[in-house]
Amino acid sequence: MHTPTHTREAQLSDLDAVAPLFDLYRQFYDQAPDALAARAFIAARLQRRDAVILLAEQAGLGAVGFAQLYPSFCSIQARPIYVLSDLFVHPDARRSGAGRVLMQAAEARGQADGVAHLELTTARTNLRAQALYASQGWVRDEVYFGYSKGMPPA
Repeated sequence: MHTPTHTREAQLSDLDAVAPLFDLYRQFYDQAPDALAARAFIAARLQRRDAVILLAEQAGLGAVGFAQLYPSFCSIQARPIYVLSDLFVHPDARRSGAGRVLMQAAEARGQADGVAHLELTTARTNLRAQALYASQGWVRDEVYFGYSKGMPPA
């Protein structure tokens, strides 16, 4: 049975709810716990308003997950897009439908903001997330390879 989940855009007043979830998200991707860095990063996003953070809440539990959208552009379509950079549901709330609700909220936000499309990447081993994305109509890119290059700190 899915627990009713409600989403809304996070505000700076939600920092204490989002930051611990963000730290857990980073740990999911094999980063060392760092509550101070997580808090500073999320605080900067909320203060600068350079990302849209959607917060998932459930009655009796409070904040159980978040999705973070970064504005970007698609040169080929010559239109703005959102990069769904982060999607996380607390382990205690997994399989409650919260991830699906966050995905739907991200899509609704993208549509409301007139973006051409949403993009995301996930670990090859994150099969549960991949199944969720496919069930929501997301299509895995089989045409383009993604590359990245780390840069030394400034």
